Amino acid sequence: MTQQDGTAIGIEVTGDGAYSISVGRDLLGGVAETLGERVNKVLIVHTSTVGRLAEELRTELQRDFAQVLLAEVPDAESAKRVEVAAFCWKLLGQADFTRSDAIIGLGGGAVTDLAGFVAATWLRGVRLLQIPTTVLGMVDAAVGGKTGINTAEGKNLVGAFYAPHAVICDTGLLETLARNEILAGFAEVAKYGFIAEPEILETIERDVDRATDPTTPEFLRLIELSIAVKARVVSEDFREGGLREILNYGHTLGHAIEHAERYQWRHGVAVSIGMVYAAELGRMAGQLPDAVVDRHRSVLGALGLPLSYPAGRWPGLLATMQRDKKARAGMLRFIVLDDIAKPRVLAGVDESVLQFAYQEIAA
Repeated sequence: MTQQDGTAIGIEVTGDGAYSISVGRDLLGGVAETLGERVNKVLIVHTSTVGRLAEELRTELQRDFAQVLLAEVPDAESAKRVEVAAFCWKLLGQADFTRSDAIIGLGGGAVTDLAGFVAATWLRGVRLLQIPTTVLGMVDAAVGGKTGINTAEGKNLVGAFYAPHAVICDTGLLETLARNEILAGFAEVAKYGFIAEPEILETIERDVDRATDPTTPEFLRLIELSIAVKARVVSEDFREGGLREILNYGHTLGHAIEHAERYQWRHGVAVSIGMVYAAELGRMAGQLPDAVVDRHRSVLGALGLPLSYPAGRWPGLLATMQRDKKARAGMLRFIVLDDIAKPRVLAGVDESVLQFAYQEIAA
C-alpha cells in the first residue's frame, strides 16, 4: 500500500490486467480523470438505493463526456440475471457505445459483478470503472476482476475474468449504510483475517464496535488490509488457477445456502455459516485446532452473524455444492485451514465426513 496524497491510499494489482485501487474519503471528484480523456460516452449501472448519488455523478461527468447514461437495476442478487444484463446491452446498443466508451459499476457487490460482466461482454470488452458503495463491494466483489451472473442452477455460473480500468473505494460512502449491511460485509473482512491477516481478527476482538464503525481509524485500517490481501492474491493468480482459491474460504457451502434461500440472504450472512462449516471440516478432516474453530464462532458471533443452518437442509445443499463451479470432475473442493493464515485445498472428502461436519453447525 502506498500513500497517494493526504486522503487516499493506493493499492496496486499487478500481473495480468494490472490496475490501481484508490481507498480513502471524498474520492469521487476524480472519476473523470480516472476514466481518461479518450472516453466519449459513459453508462453508470446502479440501483435505486444509490440513485441520488448516480444522478450527482452523472451531472458531474456530463462536463467532461459527450453522453452519460444511467441504468437502474434491481437490488442485490436480483441484479445478477441474464435479463438484467440484456437490458444493459440494449442501452449500450441504442446509444452506439464503442470500445472507446466506458461503464461504471456504482453500488454493492452484485451491481459491480453485473457491470463487470456487461463491460466484459459488450464488444468483447470496454473500459470499466468500479465504484463500490458497500463493505462487501469494496473488500471483495469490485476489486478482484471476477464478473458474473447467476442461473437457476447456481451462483456465478456464467461470467468472465475481466480486470477493471481502476477501482475507487470512497469509504465516506459507507457512513450511511445500515448497520446490518456493514456487519454482513464484515464476514468477508473476517475471512481475510482467517486466511491471511491475523491483525484483522485481533482488531475485531479488541473492540468490535470501533472495528465496524465507518468513522474510526480502525475501520479504515481493516478495509485497507482486506483489499491489500485480495490485491496480493489476485496479482499472483488472476484466473484462479491455484492460490486464488483461498479466497473461496466459506464460499462452497455459503453459495449453496444463498441458492437455497433464493438469494434473499445477504452474501456475507451465508458465508459466515460457510466459514464455521469449513472450520469444522478442517478440524474433522485435517488438523485445525479446537481453539481456532472456537475463534470462528466468537469472531463471527461478535459481528452478529449466524453460525448455524437447519439440519434437514443438508441433502439439497450437497446437491447444489456438487454443481458449484469450484468442483472438478465431480469432486468437491473446500478451502480449509491448518491454522490461522494457513489455508489449503481439501478435495475428495468422503460424503460421510462432509455430513458429520454439517451436523456440527446444524440448528
